Amino acid sequence: MDFQLSDDQRALRSGMRDLLDAVFDRDRLRAAVDRGGAPDRALWRELGAAGFFALRLPEEAGGVGLGLPEAVLLFEEAGRALLPGPLVATHLAAGLVRGAAEGEAVVTAVDGGLPVAHLAAADAVLVGADALTGEELRAFVAAARPVRSMDPLTPLHQVEGRAAAAEAYPGALRYEGALLTAAEQLGSAARTTETAVQHAGEREQFGSPIGSFQAVKHLCADMLARTEPARAAVYAAAVTGDPVEIAAAKLLADDAAVRNARDCLQIHGGMGFTWEADVHLHLKRAWLRSASLLGRAAAEELLAAGLGAARPLPGGSAAPGPGAREAGGGG
Repeated sequence: MDFQLSDDQRALRSGMRDLLDAVFDRDRLRAAVDRGGAPDRALWRELGAAGFFALRLPEEAGGVGLGLPEAVLLFEEAGRALLPGPLVATHLAAGLVRGAAEGEAVVTAVDGGLPVAHLAAADAVLVGADALTGEELRAFVAAARPVRSMDPLTPLHQVEGRAAAAEAYPGALRYEGALLTAAEQLGSAARTTETAVQHAGEREQFGSPIGSFQAVKHLCADMLARTEPARAAVYAAAVTGDPVEIAAAKLLADDAAVRNARDCLQIHGGMGFTWEADVHLHLKRAWLRSASLLGRAAAEELLAAGLGAARPLPGGSAAPGPGAREAGGGG
């Protein structure tokens, strides 16, 4: 089986990177910070026109007709660019919520007892299998209370009551959402690695680039060594759609995103902690994502259950893990 990206997949990824470089440069990133992370409606519509949200809808339904592997490539680029907004929820709501596929509607989702991101700006909120809009949505927002977010690009609201216990997305959509979140983490990990290497080559101490020092070399090497296994796991899980593999991919991508951002801060030194640098934004976003949609404890439990179920049987075969029954629904 060939796991290399096809020419079409490479072109898709390159096209999304070019689009984001054009419409979401550093000035627009900083503008998003200034307005508290609220989604830019014009940008949201541009993403819709490019097929970002309708990528996996059938062509007869107005979509692009591609699959989970292609969606992972686009979300990796979104994570690399630190694109704000409830991208995963709106993508998963395409075909369910009117206007989501075209980028005309911003959709967020309840994820258990966690605070809800971008609730005030949303046109719909997914609560389990239901999508709240109109008066139901306004009443839902009115009952929620804003809470302080560590990420200035992700405003949060805490909801109470039965809605707070709702699981994010029904059935296989939960695992797809976790994988797309892992893809965003992968993009962030790759970007902080690039940023660290670039800074290490430009910043000089004692007349030499700091990248020539062994300690800095080791940090950069560790960042790459975390990113590439996470990439392999995310891409493989996108092909199989297996929940156990998705759990493993989420764990690896979360670890790479958080630890790479911290190492990137270390390489930047004092300037990495200033508001003018963007490194801290990657770290704060990585922390938030790591808690959402298969957080560490849930992912570890799912992975452990899957590994335990794959025990040897008489004759040398192995019992299938829980993902074997659900793989068809994830991809």
